[in-house]
Amino acid sequence: MKTTAVRLYGQNDLRLGSFELPAIKEDEILVKVISDSICMSSYKAAIQGSNHKRVPNDIAENPIIIGHEFCGEILEVGAKWAGQFKAGEKFGIQPAIQYKDTLMTPGYAFPTCGGATQYAVIIPEVMEQDCLLHYNGSAYFYGSLAEPLSCIIGTFHAQYHTKLGCYTHDMGIVEGGNLAILAGAGPMGLGAIDYAIHCDRKPGLLVVTDIDQARLDRAASIYTAEEAAKNGVKLVYLNTNCENPVEKLMELTDGKGYNDVMVFAPVAPVIEQGDKILAFDGCLNFFAGPTNPNLSAMFNFYNVHYAAHHLVGTSGGNTADMNEALDMIAAGKLTPSGMITHIGGLDAAAESTLNLPKIPGGKKLIYTHISMPLTAIDDFAKLGETDPLFAKLAELCAANNGLWSPEAEEYLLANAKPIDA
Repeated sequence: MKTTAVRLYGQNDLRLGSFELPAIKEDEILVKVISDSICMSSYKAAIQGSNHKRVPNDIAENPIIIGHEFCGEILEVGAKWAGQFKAGEKFGIQPAIQYKDTLMTPGYAFPTCGGATQYAVIIPEVMEQDCLLHYNGSAYFYGSLAEPLSCIIGTFHAQYHTKLGCYTHDMGIVEGGNLAILAGAGPMGLGAIDYAIHCDRKPGLLVVTDIDQARLDRAASIYTAEEAAKNGVKLVYLNTNCENPVEKLMELTDGKGYNDVMVFAPVAPVIEQGDKILAFDGCLNFFAGPTNPNLSAMFNFYNVHYAAHHLVGTSGGNTADMNEALDMIAAGKLTPSGMITHIGGLDAAAESTLNLPKIPGGKKLIYTHISMPLTAIDDFAKLGETDPLFAKLAELCAANNGLWSPEAEEYLLANAKPIDA
């Protein structure tokens, strides 16, 4: 089968092109990819090429398909998996396959298995690790967002606490406790807010900080204090671009501090701010993935010794986290539309990936069977003055609080220009 895909050939060398996929073997599955959201990790792989630990050395001769946050439809099932999957059903994928203790994963290492493509072969390495997942949600883009959501879910599960004199770790955030998400008004922070107020182990107080008031206002309009209160959570948004932000954060807890702190920006002052607001037995999770291998910050080791402060870090989620994300999305408990700010076609994927840090906003969502420049949702209405496609998309998004929606996706897929037209 012929497919059109974005493949990595070397450092800063992403190319859109067509090639023939091999016929699937009995232990493989052929899928039609519909949506693929762009991750900052893909940007890192694209600029580093084979210097990236997950990218093979021979990509100049055997380029790999980029992209790992994808969702779509199963087309053909090899005989080995006929009892578990069937043609026509939707799928999600856990790219962190941990295959035989290697770092090889879809979107980084395989010539036929990735997200920025019309069609892909789900290879034995994925299948043997049970990383092709059933998905019953209403929209493909929700399935794409399940992967970044699984990273967030893994962060919540990785938190731990102890009791005096007991060395058993009680995993997860403190139920009914104080949780601070620092630098949390970006796309991943929005996902964390959504999860915190809708999961089964909720904080009593959730404080979300940022230094950009516009981002905070957008977050507050998507995940409101009223919605959080319905779920038993007091939600406060705080701009820390102010005098004595640590003091203001502590005031919100009556001086007790935060049982759980999550740092969503790889910035030393934010890490140090998180250290200063921890309660006794407080757990700080450094979530943000840094590009600087020498990133360091001050941490109060007096409090590590006497106040039982501890530090954890998470990178990605496991398959259980991914299944939890897919199940919560399908049940309507998580609605991660707020993470997305831009929509584009497959012909926008290469340039968007290579320039990702320069493009403002949240997640960039690619639909792999259409041709469309990467476009901010906020620009739909203006473009709609001359383009009926964008006019209708603007109308559909306006009806959903300015956010992307299953209805907008359905309309786009039915009416946008095909990539190979």
